[in-house]
Amino acid sequence: MTLPAQTPMMAQYQALKAEAQDCLLFYRMGDFFEMFFEDARIAAACLDIALTARGEHEGDKVPMCGVPVHAATGYLQRLIKAGHRVAIAEQIETPEGAKKARGSKALVARAIVRVVTAGTLTEEALLDTRAANWCAAVGEAGGGIVVAAADVSTGRFELFEADAGALGAVLARLDPAEVVVSEASPHADAATVLRPRGEFDSSRGEERLKALFGVATLDGFGQFSRAALAAAGGLIAYLDHTAKGALPFLRPPRITASSASMAIDAATRESLELTQSVGGVRKGSLVDAVDRTVTGAGARLLAADIAAPLMDRTAIDARLDAVQRFHDDPAMRDAVRQALRTLPDIGRALGRLAAGRGSPRDLGQLRDGLDAAWHLGERLGRMAAPPPLLVELAPQLRGHGALIDLLKRALVPTPPIETAQGNYIAEGYDAALDDLRATGAGGRRAIAALEAEYRKRTGIAALKVRHNGVLGYHIEVPARAADALMAEGSGFTHRQTLAGVVRFNAADLHDAALKVTQAGSHALAAEAAHLEDLTAAALDRRLAIAETADALARIDVAAALAERAAEGGWARPVLVDHACFDVEGGRHPVVEDAIARTGGRFVANDCSLSAASRLWLVTGPNMGGKSTFLRQNALIAVLAQAGSYVPAARAKLGLVDRLFSRVGASDNLARGRSTFMVEMVETAAILAQATPDSFVILDEVGRGTSTYDGLAIAWAVVEAIHEDNRCRCLFATHYHELTRLAERCEALSLHHVRAREWKGDLVLLHEVADGPADRSYGLAVARLAGMPPATVQRAKAVLAKLEAGRASTGGLAAGLDDLPLFAAAMQVEEAAGDPLRDALEALEIDALSPRDALDALYRLKDIARAD
Repeated sequence: MTLPAQTPMMAQYQALKAEAQDCLLFYRMGDFFEMFFEDARIAAACLDIALTARGEHEGDKVPMCGVPVHAATGYLQRLIKAGHRVAIAEQIETPEGAKKARGSKALVARAIVRVVTAGTLTEEALLDTRAANWCAAVGEAGGGIVVAAADVSTGRFELFEADAGALGAVLARLDPAEVVVSEASPHADAATVLRPRGEFDSSRGEERLKALFGVATLDGFGQFSRAALAAAGGLIAYLDHTAKGALPFLRPPRITASSASMAIDAATRESLELTQSVGGVRKGSLVDAVDRTVTGAGARLLAADIAAPLMDRTAIDARLDAVQRFHDDPAMRDAVRQALRTLPDIGRALGRLAAGRGSPRDLGQLRDGLDAAWHLGERLGRMAAPPPLLVELAPQLRGHGALIDLLKRALVPTPPIETAQGNYIAEGYDAALDDLRATGAGGRRAIAALEAEYRKRTGIAALKVRHNGVLGYHIEVPARAADALMAEGSGFTHRQTLAGVVRFNAADLHDAALKVTQAGSHALAAEAAHLEDLTAAALDRRLAIAETADALARIDVAAALAERAAEGGWARPVLVDHACFDVEGGRHPVVEDAIARTGGRFVANDCSLSAASRLWLVTGPNMGGKSTFLRQNALIAVLAQAGSYVPAARAKLGLVDRLFSRVGASDNLARGRSTFMVEMVETAAILAQATPDSFVILDEVGRGTSTYDGLAIAWAVVEAIHEDNRCRCLFATHYHELTRLAERCEALSLHHVRAREWKGDLVLLHEVADGPADRSYGLAVARLAGMPPATVQRAKAVLAKLEAGRASTGGLAAGLDDLPLFAAAMQVEEAAGDPLRDALEALEIDALSPRDALDALYRLKDIARAD
């Protein structure tokens, strides 16, 4: 858009808006951030604030809206949540400085000092305490793909290798707030941020990494592929762009191979609701059901563990050993959790300080957090026979003694967030600062004494000495008493007349005020200098502090998982080297929690997949618990490899390299895919990628098309999994014809969820038993769901015809043409009445003898059998 240049201010705005490009521009004007033109319309609608106008452009008023600077964080939060990015244009000089440099009418210089985006937030108010905030960049070179990801709020910097087809799985694992790609990338879409392709050059990426960490070679960090260098370079360039040259704190990058964790594609994550439920929220997810952490950092780490279960059995057992130690020692667990509960989030406090957005309170959080970490390290050091992981973590909690001592001496007990009023440096830390404060305090006492003297001299009891930002200290009297001070020789100088009051100055007041003002400004400058020095001292130890934050989070996760295990009666899984899956009394943690809240009891089930029985075909009625059974076993595999106890009485598991879940109906109409197409795409991916070490759960494959097509597809999929993939698989189906495969597939076994019909009602037992289900109970489920009785009765008649057709040579639908129309059939049934009901209505119960009652009961039983 073309912006007006008729005034210097609008010319400046035009230049800044051109630099901001597609970002909303917060243009600082005094105590407000103002927005103009289309930015103003967008922001006013999003923030529900007034849209006003100023001046004219091409004959029209210029739309305008603004938000107060002191409340900008809340407005930024709403804009970022709505998907916008915001460029902050600050005044980079004072009005006095502008006048001195360029004349009395000079415009204050402004510059974009930061671009606020969803993936580059550090402010506490803008972040979810219990969720990481990743900014990711996709790099492609030499046929490889790497995702570089940084959480600038804590400095985590990781590189993830990915195959071309696994990029979606990596991004789903991270769930980044922002994804940055080259403008030439084939992976660009409406949700990505496009950057110049030159920023993703691998050679420039290598130079950026070296410059960022001040090294001549990257060998100390690992081996970087060209794709990794391209991704890292693109990410660093973007962070530099948003921070306007003030790069946030990043730790040395950690390279993660795709084989280091269980491969879980995006569809499986969504199906199993690992970190988010179907509604896209944490509540109702596996993480929500498991999480008993007491720190934000611990919650973030637990979510990361569950999102990426390990493939290293030694590392898994190390985590499990730590969980077991806390599980078996409740007193130690409670003491550690109580200590952790009081800790501030030192990782994010460090991130704010490193980004130049820190406050005295952040330094206070480092002081308190590091001090508490030291005491916790001492406690763990006294633990008898500590597990290896805690032995490894304990030293990371100590080593900050000098910094802790410095911050204790320098800061007041509760430092403020804002620095404008000072008073965050402790008394006794700086003698010169103490003298300035004493001078200021003495001056304020002198001003109070002058006020008393002026009242006595003038006889005006209502006289007050006041202060404001324009006049400074001044004398204020009611207008009716001003004449005495106006008189020549009174010693007072008139400054201002307002409605009801008149303001004056006096030479002795000016002298006293000058001392107070000078002492105050010098004290603020001294405190600001100390704040800068203390921040530098903390940042000198930023890597060690980050390691302490990581250690505290890992201890929190271990203690929390032990708490969850003790609370739910969970068992430690035993991991073995061969592909087995032997679970006794397994439960679904999310469903079990939901049932417990209603006072019910979850029915536990066993599952044993071995070389001789690695494919289970599970039949039974809808609502009988097949999907829950399938999912709970997948979740047990995830929890075990994340290093957690599992909701079972006993579990022995072989490591799962890839996890697949095709359970439940979903579509992707935006991409032109129906529910059945999505099912086929996901099933095809499973058949193409599953290995003998994989774990697959499939539910109702083929049900989205015609009966014969669906049965044929399901039959072929079962055979392919059995013969080609040879993975551990739970396959739930209503196609009873598939049970015949047990005769030809030696590793396939038949199981069903139990159900009974009792007096015409379906009773779902939620128990998994051996063998196939005797029937599907579809009509009983329909009745249970509240389908009208007439419709159920009609379905029963149609079913009888279908089953007769199946037995005849005429085909499945033979005989359906002979069925009367629905309305006619209902009239016949209505006319026929209900013999059993009629017989019951005819009984005169009070007139029956015991013998007659027994005879009547036999007659009713005969009628029921005949029906």
